[in-house]
Amino acid sequence: MLSAHALVDRTPAGLAAEIARLVSDGTLAPGERLPTVREVAAALGVSTGTVAAAWRALADAGVVFSRGRAGTFVRAERREWLSPRVQGMSADGSREAPRGLGLGHEGTRALRLDLSLGTPDPAMLPSIERALTLARPRADTGRYHDLPVLPDLSDVLREQWPVRGVEELTVVDGALDGISRTLDQVVRFGDRVAVESPGFPYFFDLIEAAGAVPVPMESDADGVLPASLARALALGPSAVLLQPRAQNPTGVSMSAERARRLANVLLSVPGGTRVIVIEDDHSALIATAPPVSLALWVPGQVVHVRGFSKSHGPDLRIAALGGPATIVDRIVRRRMLGPGWTSRLLQSVLHELLTDPRSTAPVRTARLIYRDRLDRLGSALRRLGVDVGDPDGINLWMPVRDERAAIVRAAAEGIGVAAGAPFVVDVETAARVGPRVRVTAGSVGENVRLVAEALARAANAAPLS
Repeated sequence: MLSAHALVDRTPAGLAAEIARLVSDGTLAPGERLPTVREVAAALGVSTGTVAAAWRALADAGVVFSRGRAGTFVRAERREWLSPRVQGMSADGSREAPRGLGLGHEGTRALRLDLSLGTPDPAMLPSIERALTLARPRADTGRYHDLPVLPDLSDVLREQWPVRGVEELTVVDGALDGISRTLDQVVRFGDRVAVESPGFPYFFDLIEAAGAVPVPMESDADGVLPASLARALALGPSAVLLQPRAQNPTGVSMSAERARRLANVLLSVPGGTRVIVIEDDHSALIATAPPVSLALWVPGQVVHVRGFSKSHGPDLRIAALGGPATIVDRIVRRRMLGPGWTSRLLQSVLHELLTDPRSTAPVRTARLIYRDRLDRLGSALRRLGVDVGDPDGINLWMPVRDERAAIVRAAAEGIGVAAGAPFVVDVETAARVGPRVRVTAGSVGENVRLVAEALARAANAAPLS
């Protein structure tokens, strides 16, 4: 067990960093118990509040965990049902912690502000109570082989689809479900799939779970670079996976001109017309950029997935999927051997949420509020020398001096951020983009200047070893 007298630093951030270094270099093993707060405070001659703040920072960064009176222990592998990439995405700790910002200085209370989750602000979601009431008489759960999509919902979705005249449309159990099922239909073992890097860690896991090989594509402020797509197509992928708006983690929204150029690459590169493009429009109703889809130019090659988790709540578990009938019909048939269809009760709820003015108005307001929050935090960070670009949606992609040091320092400031490493698929991308963390800026509704200052300190934190 670590001796309290072996520790040196006397500030919360410094003490947290010292412990983190000992974990990183293997001096402290998973499961090992830390000295008690009182023991460390006595050995260093500081207050118990100082040590407690350091322990909280380490817990928020996922380095340690508490067993109450049994003590604080170095964390071992977490949440075995999640992949290592996904485990690394968010800070650990209570999801029900109070809002606010605690700077973690001696004598102050460190309030947790978790900006690692990538989830919408619950206060920005429309109430589903009325939608549930109106949906009950509309839903029909009595027939197993009825249409998989309620006709009224289908009409609304088609009216709002980014490209008129989509050939076939269905609903699935969330955006990732739609992407997974599309990959199952178009990707075979050993295939290549072109994907944005940095990109969404779940995408990398889905590609690898299909036995395929991810081919990274580079992006700029307008989306995937045409030259990068051309290089990827030269390797003969069976699919291209894109996020056209509020790209996770960068927040980039693709311009219509860039989408047109990417479609031209598909039409001009040998074999490009055989590649299926899967678009994940996960932030469709809260992104401020206009809708964009390569289906405007190559409709027979594009499966577009529109998610509603960011706008209406992750637990709604529903998304729309549209594209060529040859693919969508296969997805519908395969689902009949499993879930069959997405609950028609949930479909009715979504219909009400998309048509009732008392539900649509809060979503429009949320889009403007998220835009304002990202603008204010981004501007404050730029004034402090941290360039995060001009993100859309709810996330921003923050450059840091050292990733692990930034996570630990942010936690010491009372803020959780997501590690950047899981969002890149290869070492070449990691070297090109440099160390980063993802910040869910859409959750910062107050104390913007203080949050920005704390994040800037984290961005400039020196390496732990």
